[in-house]
Amino acid sequence: MLDFRMETFLAVCQCMNFTRASEKLNITQPAVSQHIRFLEKHYDTKLFRYEGKKLKLTRAGEILRSASLTMMHDEISMLSEMQKSGGNEEVRFGATRTVGDVLMGEVLERYLDQYPDANIHMYVENTKELLKRLDEGKIDFALVEGFFKKNEYDFQKYSEEEYIAVCAPGYQFKQTPEQIEDLFGERLLLREEGSGTREVLERYLDSQNFSLGDFEKQMEAGSLHTIKELAKAGCGVTFLYKVAVQEELNNGTLVRIPLKDFKLSHEFAFIWRRGSIYVDRYREIFRRFCA
Repeated sequence: MLDFRMETFLAVCQCMNFTRASEKLNITQPAVSQHIRFLEKHYDTKLFRYEGKKLKLTRAGEILRSASLTMMHDEISMLSEMQKSGGNEEVRFGATRTVGDVLMGEVLERYLDQYPDANIHMYVENTKELLKRLDEGKIDFALVEGFFKKNEYDFQKYSEEEYIAVCAPGYQFKQTPEQIEDLFGERLLLREEGSGTREVLERYLDSQNFSLGDFEKQMEAGSLHTIKELAKAGCGVTFLYKVAVQEELNNGTLVRIPLKDFKLSHEFAFIWRRGSIYVDRYREIFRRFCA
């Protein structure tokens, strides 16, 4: 059972404010300060520091936060396992929207063929929300296409996927697109903030000293299906994983925009909390998913 002072520490990490942490925990602010002082004395190190008026974690605080989240996650998983009424395997995991929409139907069909009595709970969200669920112990692992901190999560590479620009056939460009900056005059069809698909584009643009703001017009949608339908209707251009639009490319409802010097790919990864006591179980499930 996680020590109550560790729960206080995690609340301060989440709020980065002692007063808000005390309100969240329904205890007094002096009690919050006392719990943090106890932990700092116990570990003989400072866990927080101030930069101006902003509260920040020290390096030691970052280490303790990561370890504590893993312990909390494993405790929740262990409690769920202890309280199961039947002997059937229970699998709680998340998948990002591209992975969920494009890959998981086939993966779970194979899995259930082998393990028909398994109880499956799959949550489909963007990468940011899945990492939050993982940290809170609401899911055991996740299949993501977005970026994550490799010092906080263990992972297995699921696949390497090509990332491309697409539009409707016959789309009328303001200028013939040869490089990505030639698309800045078009409407960009964009996934919501927190999406791994969006972050790949953001990081690429940043590496070229560009940003999303360089596109004159943008339309944001939280659904992969909606983005594709808008693109097929000629409402703009978009950037997606090739695997997510393979069917549309095959039937000609979308076409690839042939940009020069734009060669991007990114991993789809199977991730769980680093240091988890369930590492062998997660690796075995990963093996089954890939079978």
